[in-house]
Amino acid sequence: MATRIKEKAAARIANADKRPSATAKYIRISPDKVRIVLDIIRGQKYTDALAILKNTQKAACEPLVKLLNSAAANAENNLGMNKNDLYVAACYANAGPILKRMRARAKGSGARINKRTSHITIILDEVAD
Repeated sequence: MATRIKEKAAARIANADKRPSATAKYIRISPDKVRIVLDIIRGQKYTDALAILKNTQKAACEPLVKLLNSAAANAENNLGMNKNDLYVAACYANAGPILKRMRARAKGSGARINKRTSHITIILDEVAD
C-alpha cells in the first residue's frame, strides 16, 4: 500500500507544473473573507464550483468566478483539456499589501484603518477515471 502512495505522490509532483491555474493579485478584499468561500469549492468539480459561487451571497464570489473561468480557459486553450473533466485541485488566498489609512478621532488624534488585499490562486486538475 505504501508503494502505491509513493507512486501517486511522485506522479502528482511530476504533473504539478502541468496543471492549469490562474492567479489574481491585489484583490481589494480581506484574505480571511476569501478563504471562507475557497473552503467551500475546494475539491469540487468545475461546474459544481461555478454553480456554488454564483449562488453564494459573499463579496468574494465575484472575483472567484472570474478566476475560476480564467483557470478553465487556460486548461482548455493551453493544455487542450475538457472543462467538464476538471475539478478544483487546490485553491488558496495569501495576504497582499495592506493599504494603511487614517480616520479622525477625538482630540486631534487618529486611528489607523487597514484595508487588506489578497493574492488568490486556483489550480485545476483533470478527474482521473
